[in-house]
Amino acid sequence: MPVQLDRDGHVAVVVMDRPEARNAMDADLTAALDDTYDALAADDDIWAVVLTGAGDRAFCAGRDLKQVVGGGTRGAPAARRRGGFGGITTRDFPKPLIAAVNGYALGGGLEIVLSCDLAVAEEHAQLGLPEVRRGVVAAAGGLVRIGRRLPMPLALELALTGEPVSARRAYELGLVNRVVPSGEGVAAAVALAQKVCEASPVAVRLSKQMVRRCVGQGEDELWDRQRELMAVLASSEDFREGPLAFVEKRSPRWTGR
Repeated sequence: MPVQLDRDGHVAVVVMDRPEARNAMDADLTAALDDTYDALAADDDIWAVVLTGAGDRAFCAGRDLKQVVGGGTRGAPAARRRGGFGGITTRDFPKPLIAAVNGYALGGGLEIVLSCDLAVAEEHAQLGLPEVRRGVVAAAGGLVRIGRRLPMPLALELALTGEPVSARRAYELGLVNRVVPSGEGVAAAVALAQKVCEASPVAVRLSKQMVRRCVGQGEDELWDRQRELMAVLASSEDFREGPLAFVEKRSPRWTGR
């Protein structure tokens, strides 16, 4: 199974379990996460959820570009019918979701973090949106959400350079709630989840809904506009060249077409 699920009282710990691929998202992992979130949303005994990646190298390294280049599944992980990329980026998940960032959170990995309500990062973690370096864009919510979380110049720096930031810098920017020593991310995230579980689960769910609705006004229009732009990008040569160059371990040869 590409997803492992543990329980600690009213807290569920979900582990993306593809350490050999730095927990990169493929269709199987996305489907398993989709099913897991469906089950947890319906489970009245679960009041909060912690999400992390297996191993100590990566939370999630984004989309599995080898699968994209392999053919037949282009876009499949990001376009699942229920929850979007990673089963979560377009899902209205009702319970508090806390990311335990235990390594690289790049591309779709950061987009998953941005979809969570809270985040704890281990001190060796790095977070970024490197899509432009592969001829694609952060279309699973990264561009929609990063500008709402950061001042415009900082959001543009992440989106346009593709350079990652350290866990400490992510904390300074407000992308994560706290930074903890390496190896302590899950424990810290579970402790935070248990603190949330000390409150009324009904009040917590309603508070989450209200805060997200106030902050997220107008997101529907942004998603519609992004779909239009993605259609243009998907027809370009650069869209195909970026993932191919990654798999072939060479520098991409951009054409701008």
